[in-house]
Amino acid sequence: MMLVTGGSGQLGTSFRRLLPDAVFPSRHELDLSAPDNIRSTLEEIEPTAIINCAAFTAVDRAEDDEATATVVNGVAVGMLAEYAAERRMPLVTFSTDYVFDGAGTQPYMESDPVDPINAYGRSKRVGEELALSYADALVIRTSWVISGTHPNFVATMMRLAATNDSLKVIDDQRGCPTITDDLAAATLRALDAGATGLLHLANQGATTWYQLARRAIELAGLDASKVAPCTTDEYPLPAPRPSYSVLGSERIDALGVAPLPEWEVSLPAVVEALSRL
Repeated sequence: MMLVTGGSGQLGTSFRRLLPDAVFPSRHELDLSAPDNIRSTLEEIEPTAIINCAAFTAVDRAEDDEATATVVNGVAVGMLAEYAAERRMPLVTFSTDYVFDGAGTQPYMESDPVDPINAYGRSKRVGEELALSYADALVIRTSWVISGTHPNFVATMMRLAATNDSLKVIDDQRGCPTITDDLAAATLRALDAGATGLLHLANQGATTWYQLARRAIELAGLDASKVAPCTTDEYPLPAPRPSYSVLGSERIDALGVAPLPEWEVSLPAVVEALSRL
């Protein structure tokens, strides 16, 4: 029996469509912020595989509450890995491009050194290290996650474009938007291929937040000319972001896992779904 944590989130919702027979415990039933209860809950469910989509994803809030972020993104992941290792079952957990410092100019590969510059990235790195202590774990790094079902950057841009005369969006941070339906499908292909260790999965094509916002607004039939680019310095946030966090993969071809589509190919379906919410 497959167990998927975080089933009410963006990525978990995509897995619900693909794994109708899996178990999706609610946060009340399996709360990763309360790790003392994780083992007993797993023993009750008796899964044969675990896909962990639950996470502390509030990047800016993590700056003030790194301890909680580390429990959810780190300590709890280690407990899932420990349980999976004891039973020699598949475990998948997700990490982030924010484990990199953004000083690079070429896509980051799985073997590149990490150096997170914010609390969220540090908490995710703890989870990576603990999960990878189990040789059969699969840790998937992804980036800029969006969907057609939940609040996210694209949904926010569409809402603001419909209600504001002008918008400024950061144009000096570069990464890869990743659509959850594409990521979930690719994850299952990687599992079928027997992938373990680190794997980067993100939609192909690099862009900036400004370019992503503009394209989404155009697809929504709104006025994209009201969107103007700005720098990170003009829009300061509590957590520093890597200026360049484009993900590449040196493993995907060898595993026989098809790359995710270009983000511009998958974005129209996301915008259409968000327009119906």
